[in-house]
Amino acid sequence: MDFVTCTYESHSIEILEILNEVIMNSTALYDYEPRKIESMTSWFSNKEKGNFPIIGIEDTNGRLMGFASYDTFRAWPAYKYSVEHSVYIHCEHRGKGIGKKLLEELIGIAKQQQYHTMIAGLDISNIGSRVLHEKLGFVHAGTINEAAFKFGHWLDLGFYQLILNTPLNPRDG
Repeated sequence: MDFVTCTYESHSIEILEILNEVIMNSTALYDYEPRKIESMTSWFSNKEKGNFPIIGIEDTNGRLMGFASYDTFRAWPAYKYSVEHSVYIHCEHRGKGIGKKLLEELIGIAKQQQYHTMIAGLDISNIGSRVLHEKLGFVHAGTINEAAFKFGHWLDLGFYQLILNTPLNPRDG
C-alpha cells in the first residue's frame, strides 16, 4: 500500500463519499446531514493555506480506501504547535490496518513539520479508534461527557493526545 497526496481534482468526490457514509452511519463525525460537493472546495483550500497534509491509500484500481489529515487544534497563536487529526476509512476497507498505516504516516509528517502535540477528538464509544490511537502511543487526555446528541442519545467526546519530540526550538509569538 503506497501513500498518495490527496488533491481536489483526484480525490474530492471519494473523500466526500467516505465522509458522508461516516456521517450517516456512525458517530465518528458529529454532523447530521451529508456534506455537499461544494464544501470540498473550502476544505481543500483551508488545508492548502495551512500547509496541512491530506494523505490517502488507494487500492490497485486507484480507488481511495482511506485518508488522513490534520488541521488547527485551536485558532489562538500559542496553540501553533498542536494539531487535531482525522483518519477515515472507506466502509469496505475497515479492519485491514489502513487506519494504522495512515496515522503512522501522519505522525511522521507532523514531526517533520515540527508540531509538538497531535490531538484526536473521538466518540468515546468508538472502540476501534480508541484502540488504534492507544496502540500508537496516544493517551486519553480527558472526556467531555454528553458533548453532542446524535441518533437519539448523548455522545461523549474523548480527547487522545500524542506528545512528539518536536520542535527542537519552540518559540513564543
